Amino acid sequence: MGAETQAIYDKIREVAKSRGVTYYSEIAPLAGLSMDSPGDRVRISQILGDISEAEHRAGRPLLSAVVIRLEKNSPGQGFFGLANDLGLHDGIDDFWFWLQEIQRVHDCWSNQP
Repeated sequence: MGAETQAIYDKIREVAKSRGVTYYSEIAPLAGLSMDSPGDRVRISQILGDISEAEHRAGRPLLSAVVIRLEKNSPGQGFFGLANDLGLHDGIDDFWFWLQEIQRVHDCWSNQP
């Protein structure tokens, strides 16, 4: 895991442990990125996708569920697309899927030392 990915992973893991959420604009600077840049937004999406794929392979829920858009109070479409690709989400009700997944993330990580 690269340094930028590790910094974001560490931050969202701490957010999950505290049963909270964070915003894309709060985690982007950890990787030297800005949500004002279209290219940087793509890179954040890739980093979060890599983290959630690794979590899925480890048998844990999609950790990136704790990262939401400030203006929408929900994850971006990349989160739902990945969940669909992994066979976790049927694409019918994004909001309901996210509520269930964030509960799973909080339950998983709040019990970790």
